[in-house]
Amino acid sequence: MGKYTVIALALAALLGLGFWWSGSNDTNTPVAANVSDSPGPAMVDVTVPDTLSANAEIGKVAFEAKCAVCHGANAAGQDGVAPPLVHKIYEPSHHGDAAFLLAAKNGVRAHHWRFGNMPAVEGVTDGDVKMIIAYVRELQRANGIN
Repeated sequence: MGKYTVIALALAALLGLGFWWSGSNDTNTPVAANVSDSPGPAMVDVTVPDTLSANAEIGKVAFEAKCAVCHGANAAGQDGVAPPLVHKIYEPSHHGDAAFLLAAKNGVRAHHWRFGNMPAVEGVTDGDVKMIIAYVRELQRANGIN
């Protein structure tokens, strides 16, 4: 499978990641994100590494196309919309890669933040999420989260 095919598949499968988190305080029902034309301010400052691995580059494209609408640029979160993924809560020892994969496939109940439940992401593949994870993990390491 070619590089552009992987990118296209990642982008297509991640259409649903805009629903990753919600601005609702209802923690029992998955809801679409509370996203408006005016995004909330970033919740954390993120240092972006000068270079990314090939997988993280693919993940960055997918993240910017589909995840940043809620999780903000460079996974810094958006106040009132969705949490930052560049945060100690999401360090690998607390939320391993499998947790990200399961959240995308099955959704997840709100348990750290008050943005509401995250619904499952329709049509996302393990490969799509793995590329996004590579990007998020490299951002985390650049910000002292190991």
